[in-house]
Amino acid sequence: MTGASARPGRTLSGRFTRSGGVSVLPMDAASPAASLAAARTALRETAPLVHCLTNTVVQTITANALLAGGAAPAMVDAPEEAGEFAAVASAVLVNVGTVHARTAEAMRIAARAAGGAGTPWVLDPVAVGGLAFRTDLAAELVALRPTVVRGNASEVLALAGAGSGGRGVDSTATADDALAAAGELAHRTGGVVAVSGAVDVVTDGTRTVRIGGGSVLLTRTTGAGCALGALVAAYVAATGDPLTGTVAAHAHVALAAEIAARLAEGPGTFAAHWLDALDALDGDALARADVRSS
Repeated sequence: MTGASARPGRTLSGRFTRSGGVSVLPMDAASPAASLAAARTALRETAPLVHCLTNTVVQTITANALLAGGAAPAMVDAPEEAGEFAAVASAVLVNVGTVHARTAEAMRIAARAAGGAGTPWVLDPVAVGGLAFRTDLAAELVALRPTVVRGNASEVLALAGAGSGGRGVDSTATADDALAAAGELAHRTGGVVAVSGAVDVVTDGTRTVRIGGGSVLLTRTTGAGCALGALVAAYVAATGDPLTGTVAAHAHVALAAEIAARLAEGPGTFAAHWLDALDALDGDALARADVRSS
């Protein structure tokens, strides 16, 4: 951070404070445009501080995506600090991509602190199912009831106990394959589950929303999915509504990807154009996203 007044959510004394969301229309899946536009405005207006306990491969793109979207990133993963920071951040992201014993303990502490403070938090169960340590950790974290679980289909299936994981970080199942498991997981956590795929699926166990669009170049950009998890956390904090915030984040990422794909020559230039598009998209553009109920 460049100065005490540079980011909403930090006071002049240097202590961090949580910025609250603004009132946003609850998601009407049949006519989501107004909610999406309001969510985009809310993210810009509140600039939520997102505490990221995320994997080392994706920290830079995650921070840049949050900044482009209008949020403020903080990469605090020491167990000695994780609980204090999670309790005052606007939202928390827990991503188990490169987890080890020390960061696992920080994740447990942060999740408990977020729950105790009423801070929304997102679990991204990267590559869960194929490796015992991260799979057991993810099960512990699910028991702490994340506000949102965001993963690919294989990860969600494994987390729900209905599959054994994918091919590393890549899914071997489709979003529709994981829909029933996502609904069961949402009922178990009392939150929202998002399944990434060619068409993303978001459910709270009762309502289901699909988000189309995007680009295959997202799958060739390291950390794009992990950055999406951070944007979900930011949008949920900004809107105060887990379903609306999760859908808005997915729509924002998908629309930005479509714009970037038209300008890019390949995955290298795509990443730069994607960040530019994340920054440039406004509420009117987000209202035109391919979002529909099913």
